[in-house]
Amino acid sequence: MEFTETYKQSGPCAFSPNAQFLAVAVDYRLVVRDVLSLKVVQLFSCLDKISYIEWAQDSEYILCGLFKRPMIQAWSLTQPEWTCTIDEGPAGIAYARWSPDSRHIITTSDFQLRLTVWSLLNTACVHVQWPKHASKGISFTKDGKFAAICTRRDCKDYINLLSCYTWEIMGVFAVDTLDLADIEWSPDDSSIVIWDSPLEYKVLIYSPDGRCLFKYLAYESGLGVKSVSWSPCGQFLAVGSYDQMLRVLNQLTWKVFAEFMHLNTVRAPCCAATFKEVDEPLQLDMSELCLSDGFIHGNSGKSIVSVALWLLSLEPEEMVLEAAYILPSPDRTLTGVLCTGSPFILFMMTGN
Repeated sequence: MEFTETYKQSGPCAFSPNAQFLAVAVDYRLVVRDVLSLKVVQLFSCLDKISYIEWAQDSEYILCGLFKRPMIQAWSLTQPEWTCTIDEGPAGIAYARWSPDSRHIITTSDFQLRLTVWSLLNTACVHVQWPKHASKGISFTKDGKFAAICTRRDCKDYINLLSCYTWEIMGVFAVDTLDLADIEWSPDDSSIVIWDSPLEYKVLIYSPDGRCLFKYLAYESGLGVKSVSWSPCGQFLAVGSYDQMLRVLNQLTWKVFAEFMHLNTVRAPCCAATFKEVDEPLQLDMSELCLSDGFIHGNSGKSIVSVALWLLSLEPEEMVLEAAYILPSPDRTLTGVLCTGSPFILFMMTGN
């Protein structure tokens, strides 16, 4: 393992979404470096010490949170002379984030008085009163067209649906929660999951039009939900609870089909495999590996596509890492690699 030389840093740092740049805060200066060479690409000077950094999704803009001011400054990599400054004044700024289109900045004031959407295109702003949380309580659809924002007024929790094009409120509906903890759109944008605070175990599934599709309560006494997460395909919903159990619900029936216990002590098997990093690449003898005669005769006269398929499987008890190879014809070379996961296999990780 090799290390680069050390560079000065006094604040947060963040990689760009395209993995080409690294932004580092050094007091009031924002240093943007190239990931491969670590050479300085841009250097920006902010008005105060940088407390927070976040890249836009297109990796063209980056915002710096100067929460002591309170103030937000945004910079452009392609137009170094361009800058945007957002000052909330006495309202303060508790948190700031980018919208999915990378052309709007969303800020939350202190004490959750209001949530403001600032446009970088026409300097317009839209306010949403009484957001429930500062850094959470907002979720965007996968296509970035709509946003769901949690608000609270008159001791009641509400969900506000906004269009990310005009930022107009498309609909508002109340939810059956005592103290809403967070919200998340499903990967297919067909439903919204919300869950209550740890004081009450409650997971609710709502449709975008405000209908409650399902209410899940695992137990009544004790602390409730700790975290909730959708599977990437949207077919499963994992619910982690304070009873150290992970429960997985099916999106079609909303029934629990699997439960896993998170043990306090995880003991590895005595035959666990240990891998060591080597400098030389692994040399494989491919002279004895070839396609079967039946496959060749069955595809005679057809164009055979060069394919290299790697199958990795992990046996829980034996901890053996296996690899199966399907090699191309000898006169072809490897031109690309496709990595994919089976849609029938689901992996989950829990942390305590």
